[in-house]
Amino acid sequence: MDHSLIFKNISKHISLTATEKEYFSSLLEFKKIKTKTFLLRSGEVCKHSSFVTIGCLRAFTVDKSGVEHILSFAPQDWWVGDMYSLLSQKPGNLNIEAMVDTEVVMLSKNNQEKLYNKVPKFERFFRIITEKSLVAYQQRLMDNLSLTAQERYVKFCTTYPAIINTIPQKQVAAYIGVTPEFLSKLKAKYLKTK
Repeated sequence: MDHSLIFKNISKHISLTATEKEYFSSLLEFKKIKTKTFLLRSGEVCKHSSFVTIGCLRAFTVDKSGVEHILSFAPQDWWVGDMYSLLSQKPGNLNIEAMVDTEVVMLSKNNQEKLYNKVPKFERFFRIITEKSLVAYQQRLMDNLSLTAQERYVKFCTTYPAIINTIPQKQVAAYIGVTPEFLSKLKAKYLKTK
């Protein structure tokens, strides 16, 4: 399997020798996920960090009324997982589902620990990834509290430019917290300003 995309992602933060790359590759698992199939369900323990090589995943929760709340999307070249569950090894609250046929490379929590022992610089890499994820979630929470729906839509467009035209509009609406009908108005207004 070609791991060039994941190594390009890693090289943004750390440099690896050929031997370190080979060892990292030996710890990875590959998985294909069909559209609308779950990588992880709420209530399960997250055992892997997953890197999207092809396709797109969405991470969401469902409230008591059955309403979905999308926390994030993970298009190609993004990492995804239920951070709370992965770190605590307790059942998580996130559902992670394929929006289209998707392929991921997965690193189990156990293999991640082995990696830290053999190639300590990976601790730095995953610390950076975790910090960026924490910052993104905090920013998303603040945006939901303080930005208008139009501003949230514009931010969505800049955060996920690769998927804006490929995912269903109802998913975009769920992410920014509006109805699909209201999203149509936001989109029309946004296109006029471009």
